[in-house]
Amino acid sequence: MLDWVYGHYWQNGSDVRYYGKISASPGNRTARRSAERVCKPQPEIVVATEQQSNPEAPWGPWEGPLPTLGDVFRARKVIARHLPPTPLLHAEKLSERVEVTTYVKCENLQPIGAFKVRGGIYLISRLPEEQRARGVVGASTGNHGQSIAYAAREFGVRATIFVPEVANELKCASMERLGATVVRQGRDFDESLDAARDFAVSEGAHFIHSADEPDLIAGVATATLEMLEEVPDLDAIFVPIGGGSGLCGACLVGKSLNPEITVIGVQSESSPAVYESWRDRELKMLDRNETFAEGIATRRAFALPAAMLWDVVDEIMLVSDADLRRAILTLLETTSMLAEGAGAASLAGLYQRRHDFAGKKVGIVLSGGNLTLESLREALTKERAW
Repeated sequence: MLDWVYGHYWQNGSDVRYYGKISASPGNRTARRSAERVCKPQPEIVVATEQQSNPEAPWGPWEGPLPTLGDVFRARKVIARHLPPTPLLHAEKLSERVEVTTYVKCENLQPIGAFKVRGGIYLISRLPEEQRARGVVGASTGNHGQSIAYAAREFGVRATIFVPEVANELKCASMERLGATVVRQGRDFDESLDAARDFAVSEGAHFIHSADEPDLIAGVATATLEMLEEVPDLDAIFVPIGGGSGLCGACLVGKSLNPEITVIGVQSESSPAVYESWRDRELKMLDRNETFAEGIATRRAFALPAAMLWDVVDEIMLVSDADLRRAILTLLETTSMLAEGAGAASLAGLYQRRHDFAGKKVGIVLSGGNLTLESLREALTKERAW
């Protein structure tokens, strides 16, 4: 029997992480060849120079556990008690438009309108009672915060969410309606993140990161699990990427169940921290963060996604904000599904690569649908559907 897993081993005094196929039969040459092809030692994760100057900064290579496929199956059992599976739409009109057989994972139909709720439920379900009693704290542009707020309400936990001063008001109102305390502090997500960490330390609360959380990734990975159980012969999956939790989940499950599947992350060229970090093999924090798509707006790359993605993801690509708006309109016109900018990134990536996948089956994750009327009006004014 073969099982695709993340793991690590010691070699010459170093902890080497790998991702590959383990066989119960040591003599299985096919398994050995697969392992040789996929179990590549992870490259050294280099920390950006400007961060090294601050020894107190929460920054550096990931040293904790990595989520496994077994964790994803355990997460599904927990999540199933709180959420039904979301539809995987065989989008015929969209398929005709892009000339690729396209399946849309409708995470915009989650109770909070985004995929993140899966991770919040599983993570908080795993917290010991003493940590729950102290409350939880997070930082978010909206969807991660809604996830924490929703899960905290489910488990009777006090939640405080820090958001940027210019946060999406729909998402902030949702967090407050779910019972969370919302604190508007910081110019952008990264400043809110720092403020949230400080607050958690001062209050003794449990801080929940938006990406550097193995349980959160195991939870959001259940979306990809549902996709591949319904259409196991998908040739590729396109996933929006902000901090990277959704893409980590797609790589973990996708490459475990089908090593030949292509997994591509899509990020805005106006907020390319994860792309540049993947390209240069260096955790980076950038000065600019200009995309309108707040769900994928971050200036820094995070350690756990770097540990999981750099040697596994097939590609991380960039798209323009104009293409994100075109993708919003195209999804609305062809599927009647409303996507926010981040949620439309997967279609924007597929459209850019559509000729490479002609005649193939491709899944796109519509990760969220929390689009304001102002942003929809702006898309209608500035762009047209493909």
